[in-house]
Amino acid sequence: MSWQPETEPLKQLVGYLKDSLSSHDKNAQKYAELMLTQAKTSPDFTNYLTYIFSNGQLVQSLELSPDILNVVRSSAALSLKNTIKTSYKTLPEENRAYIRSSVLAGLEDQVSQIRNFAGTVITEIVQRGGVLGWPELLPELLAIASNARGNSSAGAQEGAMGALAKVCEDNKKELDKEYQGTRPLNFIIPQLLEITSSPIPKVRALALASINSFILPKSDALMASLDVILERLFHLANDQSDDVRQNVCRSFVLIVDITPEKVQPYMEGLVEYMATQQRKATINPDLALEAAEFWLAISENDRMCATLGPHLYKIVPVLLESMVYDEEAVMRLEADDDDEDEEDRAEDIRPHFVKSKTARTVTNGAGVSDGYVVLSTGNDDLDEGEIEEEADDGGDDIEDQWNLRKCSAAALDVLASTFHAEVFNVALPYLKDNLSHPDWPNREAAVLAIGAVADGCMDAITPHLPDLVPYLVSLLNDNQSAVRVITCWALGRYSGWASHLENPNDKKVYFEPMMEGILNRMLDKNKRVQESAASAFANLEERATKELTPYCAPIIHQFVQCFDKYKDKNMFILYDCVQTLAEQVGPPLRRQDLIDTLMPAMIKRWSKISDQSQEMFPLLECLSYIATALGDAFSPFAVPIFARCISIIHQNLEQYLLSVHNDPVDKPHQDFLVTSLDLLSAIIQALDPAKSGELVESSSPPFFDLLGFCMEDPSNDVRQSSYALLGDCAVNIFPQLHPHLPNLMPVLIRQLDLDNLRDEDVNTGFSVINNACWSCGEIAMKYKQGMAPFVERVYHSLTTIISNPQVPTSVSENAVIALGRMGVDCSQVLAPHLAEFAKPFLQIIEPVEINDEKGHAFLGFNRTIERNPQAMEGCLLEYFKASVAYKKDDFIPFHQDETIGSSFQRNLAGYKYMMPNFDAFIGRLSPSDQARLRASYDL
Repeated sequence: MSWQPETEPLKQLVGYLKDSLSSHDKNAQKYAELMLTQAKTSPDFTNYLTYIFSNGQLVQSLELSPDILNVVRSSAALSLKNTIKTSYKTLPEENRAYIRSSVLAGLEDQVSQIRNFAGTVITEIVQRGGVLGWPELLPELLAIASNARGNSSAGAQEGAMGALAKVCEDNKKELDKEYQGTRPLNFIIPQLLEITSSPIPKVRALALASINSFILPKSDALMASLDVILERLFHLANDQSDDVRQNVCRSFVLIVDITPEKVQPYMEGLVEYMATQQRKATINPDLALEAAEFWLAISENDRMCATLGPHLYKIVPVLLESMVYDEEAVMRLEADDDDEDEEDRAEDIRPHFVKSKTARTVTNGAGVSDGYVVLSTGNDDLDEGEIEEEADDGGDDIEDQWNLRKCSAAALDVLASTFHAEVFNVALPYLKDNLSHPDWPNREAAVLAIGAVADGCMDAITPHLPDLVPYLVSLLNDNQSAVRVITCWALGRYSGWASHLENPNDKKVYFEPMMEGILNRMLDKNKRVQESAASAFANLEERATKELTPYCAPIIHQFVQCFDKYKDKNMFILYDCVQTLAEQVGPPLRRQDLIDTLMPAMIKRWSKISDQSQEMFPLLECLSYIATALGDAFSPFAVPIFARCISIIHQNLEQYLLSVHNDPVDKPHQDFLVTSLDLLSAIIQALDPAKSGELVESSSPPFFDLLGFCMEDPSNDVRQSSYALLGDCAVNIFPQLHPHLPNLMPVLIRQLDLDNLRDEDVNTGFSVINNACWSCGEIAMKYKQGMAPFVERVYHSLTTIISNPQVPTSVSENAVIALGRMGVDCSQVLAPHLAEFAKPFLQIIEPVEINDEKGHAFLGFNRTIERNPQAMEGCLLEYFKASVAYKKDDFIPFHQDETIGSSFQRNLAGYKYMMPNFDAFIGRLSPSDQARLRASYDL
């Protein structure tokens, strides 16, 4: 006989559940919550919750109204779900069995809310106990959802399929594993395909959604059924249910991701279908968005994207139509009043994510492409090149969510980048009709389209820009704030064209009004316009680069006004404007009038922000760029800023130690350490060495004690910045670093050990090793013979790095540079190992651009060869070829008493003397290399 409740405890628990939700009687509510907490100690607590939740008919005898009854049952289900979440594995097996058997009955309940809760509880049980912990579940859910027994109500089928969909979504990997020779997925997918023929629309939609859960992992079970799935999709494509068609669109998007060749034969029909579904935006925006995602999925495959060419005349108009705000958005935006004086709510300010400084490298840096910017109304804190992935992070600003408008604009951008003028020609009639449309939503969408095609269609649109740009500048004064917002963004996309016009008069006509217009909008009375203008101006700065130099005074004047005007949220993008100006213009900012204008505003804000504020991150980043641009002119501001960075690092290290030994103490935010370390690096590089050395020596707590702790911090980002700072100290203030190297070098050597890399953060781990290699090379150049006690251990770590094919190229390059630089003054230690590392050294260093660091490495390599010339037997020809890049009178800093060329010449002359057939040997080089070799070294 199954478990049965006792009447009195049942009544009491129902009463407590009812009172716990009572808002009008606070005392009763508090007492009920207290009694529920006590009830949890009863071994039968979960059974009572299960009984109340799953037995609507039986608890009606407790004389509750239907509404209160459903509330009580829902409360019981929620409590049951939370109890399962925290303590399912500790429940007695008989309790778990009772829950499992009873909760399935909830799927048959007449109340849809209870059916949904049943699915939630089932999902939680599987989450905690695993699929194998409830082997009867999947067959039972499939049987109910498919009405295999002929007695399941429509509500039960929906409830079972809803639960099954949740189980599939949350347990993809588990269901695709092999258990005793079989995979659950081999059984599930055919059954789900059958259920997509259900007469109940919701069941069909959920069954297809469940199949979609398994497409992206590209499991063998799914691939085996893919042809059948495609056949079913074409059958469901004209389903009467929007939800079904939405999942059909989703299926095709996912299939394109894993096996695009499967859909390629059907492209013409799919284009027509997706365009039709996307046009249903006013009826079902979710369906339209799913259809629009198809164009983005296709665009990620070059070959597939090329097949869209003949269909652009169908696709582009649909995308343009979908970029117009819907009626609800129009009403909301028209109520978007001037709000410059309103304080920002804390929840409106997005977390600031520190951008890790690029790992120190000796190679030519590949430029980052000017990628797609999310197109909303400019309210995006994303950097150029980023696409927002999170559809909804819980915020209440609908403009921050991924939607049909953004997706369509992104698709138009990608198509423009593939088809160029073809896209522009299709869009041109629409743009002509709508750019000056009397209704602002059409005007705004046309400007959005102009911005979206900027990069891909630049050649086609350039002849129109002399007319277009002045018109866009005029729209910066549009009465509707949404138009001003998008116009700022669009102008930012064309700022590269305007800023690099060769004719000075053209710059006055186009670039200066554009720049002035965006700067003026940075002081708009609407905070969203301010943000868009500031973001657009940062974009303009990146594209204009040095062309901004003559305009620094008015730009900085405007920035200073923004510092006085902006609320907290927009202050973050303002910092980005300032630091981008410093990065792009650089030393010309050292003019005293510019410093006197900018720095008081920066210091005023610096003084206002607390050490614990997240605004400290962008402020410290910004000051790093300013210090680099100003150089020694930053020294009047350096003392208090340096001291505060030391204090922030000290506070956070102390807090970390407290958190290690005391769980309730919050761990420090690693970004406080990262940004402070980066600013210290910038100051040490910027100031005259005597001044930065004095700052370090007067530091309290001691500078190098703090740096040593940071070099062993558990965060990769913190260690990456720490080793960058260590290298900068070696370059700029070695006398202050020197006494601390006996303590710091062992820490550095441990960081070079590849065995310390963790799989989950291997990429950032390599960035740390990269900076450690770089700093090791810088130290070797200054430490000279002091490095000798450490060379043997460093050598073994560096050779392990350069011999591992999984190590990124930049890390291997920094490792061979460090290895070579150690040879400058410690060649006697490296010489016995030369035969082991000579060949990989030459292979890895060959593509590195010629610079001082490469020169140092070859100087050390050459000195090592002098001590053991026979070790080069296996790669001597490669060595001769490497020498061609230098001449005998080439020199490098630090060692001007010996040229890099003279070190090559001694070795080459020595080999010529040792080799009886020298001419035949170098005859194996190309004729051009032979000629340069003889000319450079008098051979």
